Amino acid sequence: KVQVTDTNRRLQDSGKEVIAQTEEIIRCRVQQRNITTVVEKLQLCLPVLEMYSKLKEQMNVKRYYSALKTMEQLENLYLPRVSQYRFCQIMIENLPKLREEIKEISMSDLKDFLESIRKHSDKIGETAMKQAQQQKTFSTALQKQNNINYGRNTHLGKHRVWESKNEITLKRTFEEDDEHEEEVLTVQDLVDFSPVYRCLHIYSVLGDGEIFETYYRKQRRKQARLVLQPQSSMHETVEGYRRYFSQIVGFFVVEDHILHVTQGLVTRTYTDELWNMALSKIIAVLRTHSSYCSDPDLVLELKNLIVVFADTLQGYGFPVNRLFDLLFEIRDQYNETLLKKWSGLFRDIFEADNYSPIPVANEEEYKIVISKFPFQDPELDKQCFPKKLPMSQSVPQIYIQVKEFIYASLKFSESLHRSSTEIDDMLRKSTNLLLTRTLSSCLQNLIKKPHIGLTELVQIIINTTHLEQACKYLEDFITNITSVSQVTVHTARLYGLSTFKDARHGAEGEIYTKLNQKIDEFIQIADYDWTMSESDGRASGYLMDLINFLRSTFQVFTHLPGKVAQTACMSACQHLSTSLMQMLLDSELKQISMGAIQQFNLDVIQCELFASSEPVPGFQGDTLQLAFIDLRQLLDLFMVWDWSTYLADYGQSTSKYLRVSPSTALVLLEKMKDTSKKNNIFAQFRKNDRDKQKLIETVVKQLRSLVNGMSQHT
Repeated sequence: KVQVTDTNRRLQDSGKEVIAQTEEIIRCRVQQRNITTVVEKLQLCLPVLEMYSKLKEQMNVKRYYSALKTMEQLENLYLPRVSQYRFCQIMIENLPKLREEIKEISMSDLKDFLESIRKHSDKIGETAMKQAQQQKTFSTALQKQNNINYGRNTHLGKHRVWESKNEITLKRTFEEDDEHEEEVLTVQDLVDFSPVYRCLHIYSVLGDGEIFETYYRKQRRKQARLVLQPQSSMHETVEGYRRYFSQIVGFFVVEDHILHVTQGLVTRTYTDELWNMALSKIIAVLRTHSSYCSDPDLVLELKNLIVVFADTLQGYGFPVNRLFDLLFEIRDQYNETLLKKWSGLFRDIFEADNYSPIPVANEEEYKIVISKFPFQDPELDKQCFPKKLPMSQSVPQIYIQVKEFIYASLKFSESLHRSSTEIDDMLRKSTNLLLTRTLSSCLQNLIKKPHIGLTELVQIIINTTHLEQACKYLEDFITNITSVSQVTVHTARLYGLSTFKDARHGAEGEIYTKLNQKIDEFIQIADYDWTMSESDGRASGYLMDLINFLRSTFQVFTHLPGKVAQTACMSACQHLSTSLMQMLLDSELKQISMGAIQQFNLDVIQCELFASSEPVPGFQGDTLQLAFIDLRQLLDLFMVWDWSTYLADYGQSTSKYLRVSPSTALVLLEKMKDTSKKNNIFAQFRKNDRDKQKLIETVVKQLRSLVNGMSQHT
């Protein structure tokens, strides 16, 4: 027992270490099993944590599209494996928040992008317009060299191509020759479109693509309205129009790029609708603001800007026919501004003219004049220097200004994509307006000015004659510019002939009027003594002054066409005759003595002598003297006192006093009867005077019966 007890004790003592080792082994195995379990679980969780860490990193570097892809992998692949852990629940709860954060950030970036392109659309448009202009210039140069037009814009696939490879090579060659050419930039070089792409991808991934498209189009429509709204002072400077066009071009260049590099964000239907809306607004704005332009240079600059604007957008596929139709409206306005400007130029030329023939001292001066104006006169060429050309200085100046007007009108017709025939027609129509309206109006106003005297009017008639002859040279000038033959059926003719004929007629009428006015001035200073007993024996002083004036005036008319001078002379004589007759028959004149009749007869004789002296050549026989026939027959009747013959032959075509009407004779006879009664107080005591008084009373009665008979017959 003792031995067994001892053995047991020793066995127990020996087993304690074994038990301790066994327990240690058990503990280690449990720990090892736990470690294995933890490693297995961590191997499941680590990818999730790594992906989440990657997500955070992507968010930090703003790689939002990749972050969304990472979230998708987390949700679909990694998180379901460890969904029992609390940190996974936290992640699952954070993912929607991260998505909203990504949407908000991308939308904020989009808003910044929209604001940026709104501010820089003018720069974008300016660059695009400059490139279009350079391309057009280059294409024109190539066409002249090779008769091949390389200026085309094409689309390759879904991306915008500014030029073909050949065009790029040729353009670079062309630009290398010009040290001042800038590097060709595209819209991608000027604008970073990544916010749009990024936001579009993000919203597409999140299933909100339609919401993004709606928002983008709505915002761009708002921006389009802002871009299309012009400044109130835009019409005052070229820069105002240039900025306006640049903004619009920039807007549609961006939209065109978005159309070709994104799928569905904008469509061709959308851009066409937006363009049609914009085009209507642009045309309305240009109509309004261009109407304020009174400077033809500004209107021309506007036209050039519209052409570049239209060519640029046409290169992007936008229809621009309405813009070219608008240019035809602006062309009419441009012509109006030109007409106003040239009206001032014509007025200045007429004001500065001395209205005297151009003196030329030598051959050199003569060549200078004919280099400006197509003048030909073989008779004048035979004369020696110094000599005078018949027209005044305003004629070559007017001719030069008409040619300058044609050049100015041609500038607007360039780049309108019109045929030579149409351009020729436009030039001729605008030139006709210049001649028939502007120049004609200036000539008519000039003729009516009070300081223009008879000498100036004569020179104006001569000037218009030479300008009329120069019209055929203006037609040749237009033909040389447009290369359109004048024999073409639809070629308009210049109406200069009618213009200058009308001006001449106006000047001729004014000559007649001024001559008559001058005659009236002399008549007004006449101072007859109507009760004189005997005449002075010589003509009145006022009448001799009048005849001398007419004689010197008609000498100036030698350069006028024969009919004009003859008509003026006849008109003056007839007016003088009528004025003298009215003086005799004036109702305020109550008495006329025989001495006054004799004095008046002397004055009429001087008038007849003047008429018979042929002051203007070309009259046949005594045609001019017939202007005074009424006065002559009336005075002869009273001077001879041949009343029996007058009364006996009255009404017969062979009557000696055919031109004397009974009413005229009655008026004058009654004036003499009153004089006889008042001056001859003792007439009743002298038989001859009594007989004469009875004769006058008898003739008066007979004349009154004739006058009354004529009245009843009438």
